[in-house]
Amino acid sequence: MTRERRSGWGGADRRFDSPLRPRPTGFRRPYPGARRWSTGTLPGVTVARSIALFVLAAVAEIGGAWLVWQGVREHRGWVWIGLGVIALGAYGFVATLQPDPHFGRILAAYGGVFVAGSLAWGMVADGFRPDRYDVIGALICLVGVAVIMYAPRAG
Repeated sequence: MTRERRSGWGGADRRFDSPLRPRPTGFRRPYPGARRWSTGTLPGVTVARSIALFVLAAVAEIGGAWLVWQGVREHRGWVWIGLGVIALGAYGFVATLQPDPHFGRILAAYGGVFVAGSLAWGMVADGFRPDRYDVIGALICLVGVAVIMYAPRAG
């Protein structure tokens, strides 16, 4: 496919940039300034979906790592290790479902989710009690996630 015919986040869809060839009925920008045309995605829905995917990815990755840890360090066996490997593979797949197409941005933002999620997992699964510096650090990471993923970007 030529560059002129590509559409989506990475390139312009020049087929519809002419007044002689309007965009198909029902297509509109998801929000003012968005580069991608859609059938009605709202910014709040996209953000909520993205957050849900981050939470799902955190459960898969942290849970998978915890299962491997339990299998190896706590001598629970190969079944735990195998389930952990499957969960880690699921994490890799879930990350691809994020609406932003930039791998680096998704993984950088996910790093902040991982930090906060790991502390929460430790509290629930292992009785870990974070101190105030753990909490402050996790909050800083989550602010970083918000800036990386949800700050308005120009064209």
